[in-house]
Amino acid sequence: MYEKTFPNKRFKHTLEFLRKHIGTTESILDLGVKNPFSDIMISEGYSVENTTGEDLDEDHSTIKNSSAEVITAFEIFEHLLSPYEVLKSIKAEKLVISIPMRLWFASAYRSKTDKWDRHYHEFEDWQLDWLLEKTGWQIMDRQKWTNPVKKFGIRPLLRQFTPRYYIVYAERVKNFKN
Repeated sequence: MYEKTFPNKRFKHTLEFLRKHIGTTESILDLGVKNPFSDIMISEGYSVENTTGEDLDEDHSTIKNSSAEVITAFEIFEHLLSPYEVLKSIKAEKLVISIPMRLWFASAYRSKTDKWDRHYHEFEDWQLDWLLEKTGWQIMDRQKWTNPVKKFGIRPLLRQFTPRYYIVYAERVKNFKN
């Protein structure tokens, strides 16, 4: 299914990484509203519940009240003002998070038509790693990949070999004081 769904390379890598670390018997709370990738996870046999569009900077109740064993957050943390507070509020023991990486040759994304579709944070890998460490998570695996585009120019050329996406599997540090 993901091969016919835009953006297929990102979905393919994300699904392979998820399969490597999370079994279909584990329940998942996917941060963000239902989306094409949550549909892919369901079609692959995962039990997935999504948040409902609440402002996760202000309202952590769904996260705190969830009994899910795994939290997934695919390309959502860059939109939050305070991902630190969201990460601290997670009770699950496992986390899979992906972010678009900050590109030195491109400015932060900001939609001209949608006031919510913008990136407040554009992380480098070390920044996400540090954020996870400070909030009680231990990174068990990580991966990066590029996102080439079919255009001509300097930026499209740089996208051929500059990693654009970063995905992490982390587990809660035992006895971490929240």
